[in-house]
Amino acid sequence: MSAAKPASWAYAEQFVPEDEVTERARARAEELGCVPVGAGVGAALRVLAAACAARSVVEVGTGTGVSGLYLLRGMPADGVLTTIDVEPEHHRAARETFTEAGIRSNRTRLITGRALDVLPRLTDHAYDLVLLDADKQDLDAYLEQALRLLRPGGVLTVDNALWHDKVADPAQRDETTTAIRELGKRVRDDERLVPAMLPSGDGLLVAVVSAG
Repeated sequence: MSAAKPASWAYAEQFVPEDEVTERARARAEELGCVPVGAGVGAALRVLAAACAARSVVEVGTGTGVSGLYLLRGMPADGVLTTIDVEPEHHRAARETFTEAGIRSNRTRLITGRALDVLPRLTDHAYDLVLLDADKQDLDAYLEQALRLLRPGGVLTVDNALWHDKVADPAQRDETTTAIRELGKRVRDDERLVPAMLPSGDGLLVAVVSAG
């Protein structure tokens, strides 16, 4: 089987064009030094949110609202995004993004704090989709919380799952790469999950919680 060609990958990444609101959110991210999801990952998140009609979503790692905007645009009109970030300035920027996009304030719940302090307070099996896009060293703990929060049929998503092409190279054994690689193995081998690795952006790990 031939490998994907760089031109095809680039075409796929830009297949769904971004609007000016998203571009401005990306500019804020650059100013604040945070890295948002790529356009290809954003499009995939929107599709996944739409496919499972996600009315309740949890996002770990708000940034300036790029991924949140994609999720909200895929969710039903009454869907609510709960997004967690430790940096208050990220939430200020994300609120600006959501306001510019015309997202009603009652559709977002921005919680400032450490995710591992916030997630345990959320309700078991009450969420349709969880996105993990924050500190890689806490991925194992995030995964445990995500599996508790997701309903049967719910969707787990993890950004940066290929981590700059390092995860696929067994010679790369730095702490972050190892943590992401081990998380992928856990998701792949968990009988409760139906997984796939999407080569969008820096890699998007997707898994559906089995209803059986």
